Amino acid sequence: MKTKTNLKLLLVASITMLFSSNFFAQDNTSRPEYISVTTNHWNMEKDDFSMKEWKALEKEYMQKVVSKNEHIISANFYTHLFSPDNTEIMYVATYPSWDAMDKAAKRNAELAKEAWPDDKARAEFFKKQSDYYSNNHSDEIYAPIAGAKLLPANNTKDLVLYVRTSYFNFPDEGSQKEFDELRSENFDKVISKNEYIKGYYPNVHAWGQDRTEFIEAFFVESLCDMEKMFDKNGELFTQAWPGDSGKERGKKWGKYFTGKHGDAAYTLVAELSK
Repeated sequence: MKTKTNLKLLLVASITMLFSSNFFAQDNTSRPEYISVTTNHWNMEKDDFSMKEWKALEKEYMQKVVSKNEHIISANFYTHLFSPDNTEIMYVATYPSWDAMDKAAKRNAELAKEAWPDDKARAEFFKKQSDYYSNNHSDEIYAPIAGAKLLPANNTKDLVLYVRTSYFNFPDEGSQKEFDELRSENFDKVISKNEYIKGYYPNVHAWGQDRTEFIEAFFVESLCDMEKMFDKNGELFTQAWPGDSGKERGKKWGKYFTGKHGDAAYTLVAELSK
């Protein structure tokens, strides 16, 4: 049996992303080591706001800069569906290493100069682009963990992203072995079998406000399918652990979390993707 101190070390290690390459290899798929999430906000004072123009500007930047940046694995935009702030626009990028994030920023600047060699033209483009956003933004960095259901690489649909944020607890009794087994079983018996879940990505916190965050990202085709996803998860859980076995499993899993969680949903803007 593990002590409380040992479990704290386990979860802190998880949260600070001290995972080995063997841990990530459980997915049998190459995945990024870090994910940056920048939450921007619409400029609510912009009188000539045009969603068409915003998409055109960001698509141009994506094609001329981000898509050519070898230090960025993927990048996507997400707009608000339901969350505490309807002005949110999330920009999510993934990287192969911590160093790659710094290199990516420098490379973006180089590629921007190549795309708009004229200083005045480059300044005008960035002025138009930045006019769509307020001055306020926030940044968080997460790291993926094993147990993902990957979206098809050729996806072109504006999918719904449902984000559930849970918070790690530090129980007196627990172990990494039990925690990993519970997560693995849930993926095998529920998430992987749920046809409404087109993609699933579990992540833990690496840098930002709250190191206890456990972020689960679910991709579905619509808000209606999100409701169906919840129902199907319940059905699959009951099938896998009927009666008292389900209650017992719920207790085992629940001890690793505070019981508090948050929900939000966004729209993946598929055309603004690398």
